[in-house]
Amino acid sequence: MFAALLAVAILATGQATQGPPRPPGQGQPPRVTPPPAPAPAAPAPNPAETAPTEVTLGVPIYPGSQFIASYNAGRGQRYYIFGSSATFVDLVTYYRNALKQKGELVYEVPATHEFDVGKFDEDRMAFPPGVVIKDYQTDVSQGYPNPKPGAQPARFPTIIQIVAVPK
Repeated sequence: MFAALLAVAILATGQATQGPPRPPGQGQPPRVTPPPAPAPAAPAPNPAETAPTEVTLGVPIYPGSQFIASYNAGRGQRYYIFGSSATFVDLVTYYRNALKQKGELVYEVPATHEFDVGKFDEDRMAFPPGVVIKDYQTDVSQGYPNPKPGAQPARFPTIIQIVAVPK
């Protein structure tokens, strides 16, 4: 009789029966965490963007290299990215002679060499002007993919990144 009265009282208040209480941590529904939002994709190169000149950049451009894209570096500066079929060693040698400086090997794997080409003014620049050569052809990479569909080469073994010398 008591059970019947309890059932009526529960139904009258609109609560559903939950059964006996569970020990903490057992039988609890798993907490579902929503997946993180996908990271924003890198901006696609603008096919209408024209290649900068050596005068614009303030440094030489390796002969035969292909302009890929430029990106905002902040504080009015831009990164200019070029792909090259030349080897990392050939590019470093070229820029050592062209810039008349040794530069610095900043990473051995993947090989990355940096040349500073102007004074860094932290009050008006985001990055020091310079040329960075990176070897993209390694044991785990066949090279930097050419963003232009069907263009040759399909992958660049080496990339040149230039932060222009401000005028």
